Amino acid sequence: MDSKIIENQTFDEERALYGVRDVVVRNCRFDGPADGESAFKECDNVTVEGAFMNLRYPFWHDHSLVLRDVEMTELCRAALWYSEGVTIEDSRLHGIKALRECADVRMRGCDIVSPEFGWSTRGIRMESCTAESEYFLMRATDLTLRDVHFQGKYSFQYVENVEIEDSELDTKDAFWHAKNVVVRNSLVRGEYLGWYSEGLTFENCLIQGTQPLCYCKDLRLVNCQMIDCDLAFERSHVQAEVTTPVVSVKNPLAGSLITAPAVGEVIRNIDGATGVVTLTGEKNGVTQGAA
Repeated sequence: MDSKIIENQTFDEERALYGVRDVVVRNCRFDGPADGESAFKECDNVTVEGAFMNLRYPFWHDHSLVLRDVEMTELCRAALWYSEGVTIEDSRLHGIKALRECADVRMRGCDIVSPEFGWSTRGIRMESCTAESEYFLMRATDLTLRDVHFQGKYSFQYVENVEIEDSELDTKDAFWHAKNVVVRNSLVRGEYLGWYSEGLTFENCLIQGTQPLCYCKDLRLVNCQMIDCDLAFERSHVQAEVTTPVVSVKNPLAGSLITAPAVGEVIRNIDGATGVVTLTGEKNGVTQGAA
């Protein structure tokens, strides 16, 4: 079936293209004095290219939606909710709560500036994107991120089934209560990383910041660097292979094994903090703790 083409028009009325099917919308503006909401609500098989979106709630309850070179301004709040089968390429999502309760989302080459982005979304694949957000992807599941540069606090909280590769995360309080997460070949910078997580794995990563990875279950570090990391692994069950000195380790639980070239201090002041800390480098000035 050939798609209808709508191009070079401006829409500002309420539900301007409500319920359209099999449509290509090209080089249109959604802006104007009528200040209408929900331009594409309840639509199916729609492609939007080269659009300027300056009105609220444009893409709700849509199916088979493709967005290319779309600019969503700060006024384009809550842009994509309750939609499935979404592809977003080379677009700017700059309104608050830009993505929520969606499924099967593919993003590539996008710039995201959106607090509370991606909440409770299922099945996001994000590649070569930049993102600035608070509470980024909270409660989202089945995520794959590659070459993502992220900045913001409280990211990836309560997420499940996640793979992150070749990315840079400048964050704080990240991965709290996360389950089944693997981060590979990435830089993770920020305070209080990964508390209360379960099944969190870092491979070939650089981790930087105070009090990381506490109260964790089934925590693994493989060939990782840790910079400025003090009071690490408190009350965690961890298997860690660290290739740089660690400032301090605090109360790793029984059954844990931590190897590092050096540890400035191993603190044990609770029962059950009998995890093994093995030094692979110089031991001068280092406290070594072993069960």
